[in-house]
Amino acid sequence: MWRLIWTVVLVSQLAGCGYNTFQSQDEQIKAAWAEVVNQYQRRADLIPNLVETVRGFAQQERDVLIGVTEARSKVGSVQATPEVLDDPQAFAKFQAAQGELSNALSRLMVVVERYPELKSDANFRDLQAQLEGTENRITVARNRYIESVQEYNVTVRSFPSNLTAKMFGYAPKPTFTVENETEIARPPQVSFER
Repeated sequence: MWRLIWTVVLVSQLAGCGYNTFQSQDEQIKAAWAEVVNQYQRRADLIPNLVETVRGFAQQERDVLIGVTEARSKVGSVQATPEVLDDPQAFAKFQAAQGELSNALSRLMVVVERYPELKSDANFRDLQAQLEGTENRITVARNRYIESVQEYNVTVRSFPSNLTAKMFGYAPKPTFTVENETEIARPPQVSFER
């Protein structure tokens, strides 16, 4: 009789331990991460076409084009597997490589401003629209990932699920951060002078 009561109590305690919640939220994070990686890959796939289109117009801007190509190469060398989510250093390396690529693309767009005939080229406009759409998709995918990680991290840190997290080795997952927070906090300078 006592054994049956003890089993019922134990099963009822395990039902509320949060283990299944961790499984569900972990899978949600992996899916959100896969979408982030998918959008970053889409951007990386567009870059060679963009660089080739610009190269025809801007031969003297070779350094910028090389910078974009090298940044894309670095992004390709960082493996974005789901295991990255459990390794804060690997996650930071991935995030840094993507940041370098974003900066290189920004420099490329500055170069494009110097070539009005390039901006009017239909191929370039199509590529630029695709790249802008991809950047928006990256933002949406990153936001979904951040929300998934936030929900998971709250569960990991909340009582009583934090006990289950410790027992099964669940730890908070890293999220995207802003590297240049002080720089982006300053309002932009707008000048219409040439």
